[in-house]
Amino acid sequence: MAVLNFKTLNSQYINGEWREGSSSLTIENKNPYNGEVIASYKAASLEDLDAAYKSSEVVQKQWAKTNPIIQRNVFDQAYNIIEENHEAIVDVIIDEIGGTRLKAEFEIGLVQNMLKEAASLPMRMNGSILPSPIDGKENRVYRVPVGVVGVISPFNFPFFLSMKSVAPALATGNGVVLKPHEHTPITGGTMIAKIFESAGLPKGLLNVITTEISEIGDSFVEHPIPRAISFTGSTRTGKHIGEVAGRNLKEVHLELGGNSALVVLKDADIDLAVSAAVFSRFTHQGQICMSANRLIIHEAIYDEFVEKYVSKVSTLTCGNPKDSSTIIGPLINERQVQTTVALIEKGIEEGANPIIKGNVIGNIVEPVVFTEVTPDMTIANEEFFAPVISIMKASSDEEAISIANQTPYGLSGAIHTRNVERGAELAKLMDTGMIHINDGTINDEPNVAFGGVKNSGVGRLNGEWSLDAFTTTKWISIQHEKRSYPYS
Repeated sequence: MAVLNFKTLNSQYINGEWREGSSSLTIENKNPYNGEVIASYKAASLEDLDAAYKSSEVVQKQWAKTNPIIQRNVFDQAYNIIEENHEAIVDVIIDEIGGTRLKAEFEIGLVQNMLKEAASLPMRMNGSILPSPIDGKENRVYRVPVGVVGVISPFNFPFFLSMKSVAPALATGNGVVLKPHEHTPITGGTMIAKIFESAGLPKGLLNVITTEISEIGDSFVEHPIPRAISFTGSTRTGKHIGEVAGRNLKEVHLELGGNSALVVLKDADIDLAVSAAVFSRFTHQGQICMSANRLIIHEAIYDEFVEKYVSKVSTLTCGNPKDSSTIIGPLINERQVQTTVALIEKGIEEGANPIIKGNVIGNIVEPVVFTEVTPDMTIANEEFFAPVISIMKASSDEEAISIANQTPYGLSGAIHTRNVERGAELAKLMDTGMIHINDGTINDEPNVAFGGVKNSGVGRLNGEWSLDAFTTTKWISIQHEKRSYPYS
């Protein structure tokens, strides 16, 4: 197979056709590192959105009846296409997202794992036969697709976080309309459409629209065709989507923001904890919902930990993501930079000590490490989507957990201790959907439940949880023996 050119995919993918959006709005897709325009495209309109949903609805009915072996083969082929186009995908991730090569490789691996898991789902649409209190009745419960799923994905890991919902939704027999973030229309949208188109997915089943919310408002969620909405993004937007979906009686899956804590107890392997903490904060410039925003360190090892942590952070290289030695590249846009700078200034104003305070060069924010942070400070309560970390001190294990729980978020977390059973018991006390012992906060495995609590989201995805998310059950009963009714 010839290598695909993903950077030319600056259009809509509706009903199996590549075409311009019908909105008058033109959107520029810019490289966040150097500001170069990668592509410009006409945004999708409400009419385009309607056409996309109608296309998915029509094709879905036939797809749901397709032999599961044929369905599975599509996902196996998509995996192979990614293998064959590995370098082209790396290039797009670097240019469109500002991700480093390390980040690109990491994201591609996550996508491939997700496709392998999705390939198993067509063969896992199991039903059951249940007994009845009525003589001669057989109860059959079938697992069936919900119909059409609307997916809205973010800018930070768009290839993976789109595929995380798109692949299992398709694999369980649904149609999908995908709206990627306007800053990542290729990586989060049209590249996925091209991969599935090349893999033999029926045309019109998956539709991708790229547009601004100003063009379509709440219509993506309110449209009568989709029965489930899967959104990954900010808590503020997620709450609004949840409200709109609720009013329209649609199932909703929300993966939202985080303020994850990495706790280091006094018996921890300090060198391991330092490495995990650096990875958990600075991977992809901290633009990951699972990133550790807060490090909570037992006072007995606090000084040693901070010294080693600062030493390691000081070695991180910042700059052009095309350079293979770069660890920290640009934030996605100037607005994110301005938000970050304002939070850094707020932290200093409230008394936090920036023992490392890097420069801001264009969209690159060099690492900032705060100590003397208290739980009431703004920087301890806001989600940083940037390479900025708050280090806090705890006098006991119980205080560490208490501090960790002082947040409206609850997505991920980590505890470092040589007593893993003690760590597991403390993990049960942390108000978070996911927590990892002697590891980082950034983990996502295709067969394990992923999701948060509180302001970090609603629902779970991956493996059997995605199977549940994108299907429903249908009860069909058969009365084999003649039944007597009271009015006959």
